[in-house]
Amino acid sequence: MRELRRIAMVALLSVLCSACSVTRHLHEGEYLVQKVDIQTDKQTPKADRIQAETFEEYVRQTPNKHFLGTNFYVWVYNKAKLEKDNWWNRMKRRIGEQPVLLDMSLTEKSARNLKTYMDSRGYYDSEVEYSVDTTRKRNRAYVTYRVKQGEPYYIESLGYEFRDEGLEPVVLADTANSLISEGDRFDITLLDKERTRIARYLNDRGYFNFSVNNIIYRVDTMGGDHRAKVSMVVRRNVTGYNERGDAIMDNNRIYRIAEINLLPNYNPAIARSEQYRTLLDTTYYRGLNIVTDGKPNVRQKVLHEAIPLSVNTLYNASQVERAYNDIMSVGYFKSTRIIFEEMPVGEDVRQVMNYAGEGAEPYSPKHFSDIEEGMLRCYVLCSPTLKQSFNVELEGSTTSSFFGVSATAGYQNRNIFKGMETLDASVTFGYEYMKAPNAVKRRANELGFAVGLSFPRFITPFNISTRNINSPRTKVEASFNYQDRPYYRRDLSRVAWSYSWQSLNGRYFYQLRPIDFNWISVGYINEEFFNSLQNEYLRQSYRSQAILGLSASYVYNNQNKNVGGSATLLRANFESAGNFLNLIGIAFLDKSAEGKYNLFGTPYSQYVRGDVSISRKIVLGEKTALAGRLFAGVGVPYGNSTALPFDRMFYVGGSNSMRGWAPRTLGPGNTPAQDTAYPVQMGDMRLEANVEFRFPIWGMFHGATFLDLGNVWYLGGSKAQVPADGVFHIDSFYKQLGFNTGVGLRLDIEFAILRLDWGIQLHNPNRPEGERWINNFKWKNTSLNFGVGYPF
Repeated sequence: MRELRRIAMVALLSVLCSACSVTRHLHEGEYLVQKVDIQTDKQTPKADRIQAETFEEYVRQTPNKHFLGTNFYVWVYNKAKLEKDNWWNRMKRRIGEQPVLLDMSLTEKSARNLKTYMDSRGYYDSEVEYSVDTTRKRNRAYVTYRVKQGEPYYIESLGYEFRDEGLEPVVLADTANSLISEGDRFDITLLDKERTRIARYLNDRGYFNFSVNNIIYRVDTMGGDHRAKVSMVVRRNVTGYNERGDAIMDNNRIYRIAEINLLPNYNPAIARSEQYRTLLDTTYYRGLNIVTDGKPNVRQKVLHEAIPLSVNTLYNASQVERAYNDIMSVGYFKSTRIIFEEMPVGEDVRQVMNYAGEGAEPYSPKHFSDIEEGMLRCYVLCSPTLKQSFNVELEGSTTSSFFGVSATAGYQNRNIFKGMETLDASVTFGYEYMKAPNAVKRRANELGFAVGLSFPRFITPFNISTRNINSPRTKVEASFNYQDRPYYRRDLSRVAWSYSWQSLNGRYFYQLRPIDFNWISVGYINEEFFNSLQNEYLRQSYRSQAILGLSASYVYNNQNKNVGGSATLLRANFESAGNFLNLIGIAFLDKSAEGKYNLFGTPYSQYVRGDVSISRKIVLGEKTALAGRLFAGVGVPYGNSTALPFDRMFYVGGSNSMRGWAPRTLGPGNTPAQDTAYPVQMGDMRLEANVEFRFPIWGMFHGATFLDLGNVWYLGGSKAQVPADGVFHIDSFYKQLGFNTGVGLRLDIEFAILRLDWGIQLHNPNRPEGERWINNFKWKNTSLNFGVGYPF
């Protein structure tokens, strides 16, 4: 072992030394860009100072990536022989990086870029100096940029010039939401954003042709004292060009949607052919022209409900975006395009509408204008996805005494009843093997079936308006799961009816399950095992039970607000069971000798349960991020129950939780580690914190280092007896937290993330006191977890 370490160390040093000699093949006057440093203006107040990270994207030459402080990637690239085009050399070129050689023209251009950027932020007195040091190290260049921001310009006055007078009351009515105002620092970026905001504001009010190009600025800085007079010019629309090439200007029109044509089976590959057009047939349904090349695959009423656009309404860009999102969220179409074309209107049929600015007095001459109206023809081009599809998911976990794998095969059928419904069916098989020498039965199997039918609308006995929500959906689910464990066998059956929907901005997701019925039947349990359970709480959780309740979920995700950037994800779940049965139980259900009401001879469970988790991803670079999560959950049995059902108890460990432990092998509290082949270390309460640093390795390979902290506990005051050292106490729970670190490898195959995490225990609260901090590395104190997707 010692000899192997020595060989590995020598190999590593050889690579590092070789990587240090990447400049030996450079010609005279060629320099490898080793470092680029941007020194910001320390004289500028910190709140106004532009950070070096902001300037970096305007520098045209940046150094090659480093590995352990060396130019390893350049060294690998140089090892590839250009004259040989074989797989080995191609791989070295893909892994490595072509050396970045100093180009003074790019250095000068970078300096001009930095100056231009500071000018755009209002720092017209800014300066940029640069220096290049080629003497510090042979054939290497160290480039330094020194920026001076200077005093910024401020907006002294802000005025408007309306060359299209019809827009004056419309734009001025919304100046309260303006992004720029007098006294602000003059910033071209903000001026551009204000143009975009006004253009979008008008697009949502019928101005189909209005764009940011209809707005320009005139800026006067001749007054001195770093003050700028800004005038926004709102121009008329260009409708064409005359014979001399001069633009023909006209006032901006408001447009109405006169016609909506839906093509639900659109095929762009053959759409342009004349033969295809002759096969098209149009069916009119409540203002919607449904154009198909045969009998429609989807019912007309369903298509009409899926498109929130109406004829004879003003064009609204936000409503068009919502229509696109609603159509795609149905899950039946793989792509959708919504396009508009102007309908020709003769000069003798000019339609004019009257407009008074928002908030203006009716018939006020100052805010009253006549605006010409145009008409639009809308085409909604929808291409269906595959009617049927299959998918396979794999998950695995292993420790020194246990390993388990599970596989799920799924089938999906879309539009099964011509209402864009989605039928999901899946089969799950799980296998676990216990390596423990004392295991009587080493294998555990699990087999499950599930089927669900999802409707892209609310199915209720009364009408519910969905105007202010997105993606309304109703789902009916049924599942059966058979578990054969070393000491027991049981069946789990479930039927659920749920509703789900999203907010209009797509950041809030809601789910309500008014019917959630579970039947847990324990067909066999080993008497010796059951009698060995000294924990009465666990004994109760192994009994047959019926669970009838309702549950709800809430999710907040702002990723769509900042695509590819930092994001926050909040999840909250609530579940209540047994209350309805308890109301009728007093009058209609039998009571057992233990004082519990039974449903068909099986006691029903009564409890409340909730959990909340919040995770945050902070983007540090193009492919580098820091992610963290906090989780808290608790369940309380009462009434007809003395313990939570086994499947409603909390546990930690596995690929998405405490990754230094296998599932159900940590906790509760400080209870001694269980010497059993099948772990059942669970509790009423769970607290957990995770942090993970994600970074790129090469190509589709990414890495991670992580820390996990958490445990599960019982709640005190239960009717069932529980171990004292497993009960949560606010003044001592922090001493009972498990702690692990680890490293992970992720494979990004575009449509999925395949993940392999190796967790290493650092603090195990279930070990004897004095031995809980683990100082020596052993395989039994680690866990290898395989999963699909990120853990949080």
